[in-house]
Order: sequence, then structure tokens, then C-alpha cells
Amino acid sequence: MSVLVVTGTGTEVGKTVTTAAVAAVAVAAGRSVAVLKPAQTGVGPDERGDADEVARLAGALTVRELARYPDPLAPATAARRAGLPPVRPQEVAEAAAKLAVEHDLVLVEGAGGLLVRFDDEDGTLADVARLLAAPVLVVATAGLGTLNASELSAREVRRRGLDLAGVVIGSWPEAADLASRCNLADLPAVTRAPLLGALPAGAGSYPPADFRAGAPGWLAPRLGGTWDLEAFASSHAPG
Repeated sequence: MSVLVVTGTGTEVGKTVTTAAVAAVAVAAGRSVAVLKPAQTGVGPDERGDADEVARLAGALTVRELARYPDPLAPATAARRAGLPPVRPQEVAEAAAKLAVEHDLVLVEGAGGLLVRFDDEDGTLADVARLLAAPVLVVATAGLGTLNASELSAREVRRRGLDLAGVVIGSWPEAADLASRCNLADLPAVTRAPLLGALPAGAGSYPPADFRAGAPGWLAPRLGGTWDLEAFASSHAPG
């Protein structure tokens, strides 16, 4: 895959750290990687955004951000409040396609979930994936409540005729509860998509060298790693 669209079942589910892990594994394998953040919200002009955080954790890669808005809101709302032009799906797709010409892998990290609006014409990350014919990776939470949100996201990906690459748990708790452990079997069942990894809670705070060393063990072979669902699930089997 030359372009992979990364979305989540909501906010604060681990999209950025998952994007960084995928990027780190690809960089370590000698691939050239670009990370595109269409709309960064909730940060000031001189603050580090999500794409900058991916680069800090993953290593040498190209970073591009198309728009930045100060309010921590959906991009369409944040753009409107700031009096700035919104980002439109066609612009995002064109930027990603240009990056794909010069890179082996382009990761497009959305804001929030699949249907969060970029503009007032209801443009979304799903439209970007359609324009690019790119697979979608869904980042989900581990515990109670994740099944409904994950299934809804997966159904919408398929309803739009998009390719669902799989699901990654963006933050696996150190002391996983019963729901989280059961969800290792239930998430792939309800989404009808492979579970492609689980990142440890707090991975984004690891020193970059430790993050890069750990990343392959958090992601399945389809994402370039060595993580094995059967072994992981066996070690976290419900009591």
C-alpha cells in the first residue's frame, strides 16, 4: 500500500501514536515515509502538531500539514470560528498523491473519526480515502464501549465501498480488565476485519529510541511488524 488513511473511533484513541508506530516500522525497513495531517486543530502557530509528534517518535520522514486552527474542535467548525478557509477532501487527496510519487508510504492521519467534517459541504476523511482508493486503518480503544463504535466505523467504511485494512488498539492498558481481554476476540468479529496490533498505554511518552525498538512488536506483519494476535490473546485470556 502506498497510501494508508488512519482514522479512529473517536478522539484520544491513539491515532497519532499508531501512525507513528506504522511509520517507525516502515522507516526501519528502509522505506521512505511521509505523514500528512490535513487539518491540525487545537494548537497554536508555534506549537508541535500531531505530524511533528509522529516524526519525533518515528525518525526521519517527511511531514506535511495543510491547515492549522487554534480551537480544539472538528476542522470545519474550527476553520469557521477562526475565519480561515477549510481543507477540502480534493486538496488532501492531491497532496497525498504528490507525496506518494516520492515516497514508498504516505500516512494520512485524520482528525477524530471517519465522518468528522473538514468543510461545510460535508467533506470527510472517508471522501479522501475514496478519492485516493486508499485502505483505511481504524484505531480503536480496548475496553468497554469499543465494540459499538468500532463496528459502526467498519460498517461505514464498507458502506462507502472502501477497503478496511484492519483495526489497531491504540492503547492497551497495563492491567487489562475483562472487557479489554474479551475484546481481543470480539473486535475482529464485529468489525469483520483483522486486529492488526495493540500499542501499550503510554507508548507516546517513550523515548524515541525505545519507541522505535518496540514498534515492530506492537503491529502485525501486514503493517510490517511481528505482533501475533493468537499469542497476545493467549497471554491475556479472560479468567
